[in-house]
Amino acid sequence: MPGTVAVLRTSPVRIGAQLDESQAYFHRLFWTFSPCIEAFHHCKPLVSIDGTHLYGKYEKTLLVAIAQDGNSNILPVAFALVEGENAESWAFFLSYLREHVTLQPGLLVISDRHNGIKAALEAPNRGWLPPSVYRIFCIRHVAANFALAFKGKDARRLLMNAVYAKTEVEFHYWFDILRSNDPAMCDWANRIEYSLWTQHCDEGRRFGHMTTNISECVNSILKGVRNLPVCSLVKATYGRLAELFVRKGREAEAQQGTGQQFSQHLVKCIDKRNLACRFRIQR
Repeated sequence: MPGTVAVLRTSPVRIGAQLDESQAYFHRLFWTFSPCIEAFHHCKPLVSIDGTHLYGKYEKTLLVAIAQDGNSNILPVAFALVEGENAESWAFFLSYLREHVTLQPGLLVISDRHNGIKAALEAPNRGWLPPSVYRIFCIRHVAANFALAFKGKDARRLLMNAVYAKTEVEFHYWFDILRSNDPAMCDWANRIEYSLWTQHCDEGRRFGHMTTNISECVNSILKGVRNLPVCSLVKATYGRLAELFVRKGREAEAQQGTGQQFSQHLVKCIDKRNLACRFRIQR
């Protein structure tokens, strides 16, 4: 397909102390398709990144970057096959993701707290530092780490209430309750910058996204192809994306044909707010 970006990296073959220049091993592969690159310009300025292990004969890791449009449609925008999740492999993936797909400033990246991701995003001159790009943590991973240190469902529930608080007043209300239960819980949470894990400090960048669920959703969709050879795996991503674009294109044309000006998700939100306003007026 014209506009497809594919970056292949190989590693040399060694025979004893000598390099065999006539052969090379597969090492890493980054790829994205032109429709994905174009579609991302019309999505939220947010990308969720995650990795999933392949199984079977090929012991590699699949890295994915996922976006979402204004109608809550999930869109995979880039992929990479790497040897595992480490600083070098994440730097490989993120450098080409930034170069070819996520060019716009003010982007938000949501991920888990993997040290490899941290190192790749914080590297200078890579384009992933504020104000060009901001980073936040997946709350589910933060809560899982918290639960390892502090047992009990109540502790986790109180933390999640503070996480999802939309105002500073509401956040401190739940945080004070957490402190009254165990000050060590607050000390643990305070070691993480608030903008990385609380909703009230996100400055509107999250669009309500608190987890990497949209990435993990795609991982489950690709589950049936994660034991395939490299070429077959790449072809599978192309085929499934082609089906997705055709189906969503037809849906969009049908909506435009009925005279709809806004996406279905926005229309539902407007209707819900109008209903709530009418209910308040009647009361």
